[in-house]
Amino acid sequence: MGHVRDLPKSQLGVDADNDFEPKYITIRGKGDILKKLRKEAGDAATVYLATDPDREGEAISWHLLHSLNLDGKTYKRITFNEITKAAVKKSISEARDIDMKLVDSQQARRALDRIVGYKLSPLLWRKVRRRLSAGRVQSVTLRLICDREREIDAFEPVEYWTVDAQLLTKGKKAFSAHYGGELKTREEAEKITEDIKKSKAKVQEIKRGTRVRKPPAPFTTSTLQQEASKALNFAVSKTMLVAQQIYEGVDLKGLGTVGLVSYIRTDSARISDDAFAVAKTYITDNFGTDYAAQTKPEHKTRERIQDAHEAIRPTDITLTPDKLKDSLTRDQLRLYGLIWERFAASCMTAAAYDTVSIKISCGGHTLKSSGQIMTFEGYKKVYKKETDKDESALMPDMAEKDELKLETVTPLQHFTQPPPRFTEATLVRTLEENGVGRPSTYSPTITTLISRGYVTKEKNVLYPAELGEIVNDIMETHFGDVVDIEFTSKLEDGLDKIEFGEMYWKDLLREFYFPFNEKIAVAEQNIGEVDVKDEETDVVCEHCKRNMVIKYGRFGKFLACPGFPECKNALPYFPEAGVDCPLCDGKILIKNTKKGRKYFGCDNHPDCEFMSWQKPAGMNCPRCGEFLVEKNTKTQKRVMCLSGGCGYSDAVEDDESQD
Repeated sequence: MGHVRDLPKSQLGVDADNDFEPKYITIRGKGDILKKLRKEAGDAATVYLATDPDREGEAISWHLLHSLNLDGKTYKRITFNEITKAAVKKSISEARDIDMKLVDSQQARRALDRIVGYKLSPLLWRKVRRRLSAGRVQSVTLRLICDREREIDAFEPVEYWTVDAQLLTKGKKAFSAHYGGELKTREEAEKITEDIKKSKAKVQEIKRGTRVRKPPAPFTTSTLQQEASKALNFAVSKTMLVAQQIYEGVDLKGLGTVGLVSYIRTDSARISDDAFAVAKTYITDNFGTDYAAQTKPEHKTRERIQDAHEAIRPTDITLTPDKLKDSLTRDQLRLYGLIWERFAASCMTAAAYDTVSIKISCGGHTLKSSGQIMTFEGYKKVYKKETDKDESALMPDMAEKDELKLETVTPLQHFTQPPPRFTEATLVRTLEENGVGRPSTYSPTITTLISRGYVTKEKNVLYPAELGEIVNDIMETHFGDVVDIEFTSKLEDGLDKIEFGEMYWKDLLREFYFPFNEKIAVAEQNIGEVDVKDEETDVVCEHCKRNMVIKYGRFGKFLACPGFPECKNALPYFPEAGVDCPLCDGKILIKNTKKGRKYFGCDNHPDCEFMSWQKPAGMNCPRCGEFLVEKNTKTQKRVMCLSGGCGYSDAVEDDESQD
C-alpha cells in the first residue's frame, strides 16, 4: 500500500520559518484503508508494524504509528528480507522499536526533494514550459546524459594501426598473432609489415601458467537492473516491476503463495549464514563437493552503503527455474532464472584455466599470441554469460626456437572511438559509482526524464532532447551545485550520517536551504523566457490543414494542432518503427492495444489493415514472398517468415548499440 501520509501536493509542506517542520496529511484514497486498520488495531493486544526493511519502510511504520493512534498501545517493529514462514517467525521473535534515525533520514530526503522540486519546477514553468520538472537526483542524471553528448560532439578521432599475422606451426596448425607496439601512421605499419614478410618467424618465448575466475557477487538492485538490461533487454522500470511481482509472491501448486526472492531494493551483496548453508548443501548434492564454496563469500562494497538488507537471492534455492516454469509468466521466469543462477554461482568455486603466452621474433620485431583453456567449470556450471562463449582459445603445441610459417601479415587502420552514449544499464552503473540516488530511485528517475521529453530512448540508447538540453543549461548556469555530482553525492552522505546518528536531520536542511533559496531569487530575475519550438510532424490536421506538433502531457506524448486554442484537434502519438508497410506505401507505427500489449500497424489504418505482433523486417521472404519479421534471440538477430508451412529463417547483422 505504500505511504499513508505525505507532504501536501498543493503547497511546499516544509515550514522553513518554523525550523523546517514538515506538514503531513493523509494521502487521498488512503482513508478507507486507515479506517479498517484503526478498527483492527483497536481490537488487537499488540500491533506489529511490518513495512519494508529500509528507510522508506521505517518511515511508513512511523506514519502508521501516528495515523492509527498507537501511542499508549503495545506495538513492535518487525522486518524481514524474504516473505517465507521462517523469516516472518524469526522477525517476530526479534521485534524492536521504530528506529528514528532511519525515519529522520527519510524525512530529510523527502524534505530536500520537495524543496528542490517545488522551488525549481515552478521556475521552469514560468520561463520555459508548463508541466516541466526538476529534482535533486533527476537534474544530476540529466546533466550526465547531456555531458556525455557534449563529449561525443567534441570528440576528435585519432588514427592508429595494428599489424596482425596468421602463422602455421610445424604440425600445420594455424593461429594468429599481433604486433605489440604502438603504431600511429600507415608508414610505420607498412614498414613493420614488410620487415616481417621478409624474415623468418621463430618462437622466442613460451610462458605457461594458470588463472582462476572468481564467481560474481549476488545481485544488488543496480547490478540486477544492469544485467537484466544486457541479458534480457529489460528496461529498468520493467525489471523492477517483474522483480516486485516475484518478491510479493506467486501461487505455486501445493505451496500456496510464495515470495520467490528476497527484498529487491538493496545496495548490499551480503547474504545470510543460513542462506549460504542451504545453498552449499544444494550445490554439493547436485554438482559435487568440488563445486561448493566452503566458506561464505565476502564481496567488496562501496563505502557508506546502507547495507540494510541482504543481496537479492531466491528464498529457496531448491525452487529451480525449471520447477517453476509452469507457475511463472515468461518475463517472471526469465528474471527469476537470472537471480537464481547468479546466487547459485556466488556460492560456488572459481573457474580454473590453463594459460599460455607466446612471443615470436620476426624481422627484428616481436609478435604476441595467447590462449587459455578451461580446466574446471566451477561456478560456470550454472552461470555462463554470452560474453564467455569465446573465452577458451586453445593454442597449438609448439616449443621455443621452433620455426613458424607466415601465412599472411596485414596492416589494419583504426580510429579511437568517442565514449558511448548511455543505455539505462550503464547510466544506472554511473549513478551508483558516483553515489547519486539510491536503488529505489534509479528506475523512477529514468522514467521521469523520458516522460518529460528531456531524454529520448532509441534502440536502448539514451539521447538528450532539445528540451532536456535547454533545462540542463539553465540548471548548470544558475544552480551549478544542485546538478554537481560531487555535491549531490555529499548530500547522500549526509542522509547516511543521519541514519547512522552522526547528524541531526534539520541541520542538513538548514545547510542546503538558505543558499539555495537565494539562488532561486537571483535566477528569477536573470532568466528570460525561453522559446522551445515543438517538434513538427508530417501529420496534417484534418480541421485546419496545418502540420501537427508533438506535445507532452501527463500521460506522455500526443499530437496537437499548432493552431491551439483556435483549433483544439489532438491525436494520439505513435512512434515510427523505421520500416515501410509491406502492404501499401504507408509507414509502420508502434502502437498498443487497450490492454497495453505492443503491436505494429500501418499509419494508413483503417484503409490498410496491416497488423503484426512482431516488427516487420522491411524485406520479403525469398521462398514464398510474404513479409519477414525480426526476431531477437539470446545470441543473434534473425529474420523469420510467419507464413504457414514456409519456415524460412536467417541470421542478419545487428547494428544496434550494445552496453
